[in-house]
Amino acid sequence: MKTSLINRRLYLLSLFFLSLLASSGLAAQSGTWLLVDTDSRELVVYQGERELSRFNGIAIGRGGAAENRQRGDHKTPLGEFRIGWINWDSEYHIFLGIDYPTFRHASRAYRAGYLELDDYLTVIDAVRMRRLPPQTTILGGHIGIHGLGKADPYIHQIADWTRGCIAMTDSQVEELAELVSIGTRVVIR
Repeated sequence: MKTSLINRRLYLLSLFFLSLLASSGLAAQSGTWLLVDTDSRELVVYQGERELSRFNGIAIGRGGAAENRQRGDHKTPLGEFRIGWINWDSEYHIFLGIDYPTFRHASRAYRAGYLELDDYLTVIDAVRMRRLPPQTTILGGHIGIHGLGKADPYIHQIADWTRGCIAMTDSQVEELAELVSIGTRVVIR
């Protein structure tokens, strides 16, 4: 009985957050936004539907890309995100952090049974309060788009090497950083 009550509350909470996402305009494709294509290894910057810039030769996580990601699997998460913070003095030159895990990632992980209820609710609270979600759950965190910094440029050219991030050359991330801001939509597919 207690489990069904919790599941009902979580279902209602899920509906509430989906309506919040829809009403806040997160699904709208206006303004500047990024498309990261993990198959073609390209990052494209759009203004609405107009292409502004295209960056080839990006690298993703050495574990590939996946809808479901767990800490330590080195997979790049697929989905829709926002730039949540910018570190101009990162060990990877510039780091554009994304708001992973999202409500959808947390819900999927909770339903699959590998995200604890407390962590699920913490992610949900962060989304509801429009804060950065916790970065230390089983889902991992600290995912973003970054430069090479001190990483090996040769390895970057021949292999996916990150722990789940999207990597570009330092000059590419400098150019990208001039086109985006906190809140910029990022679609990784």
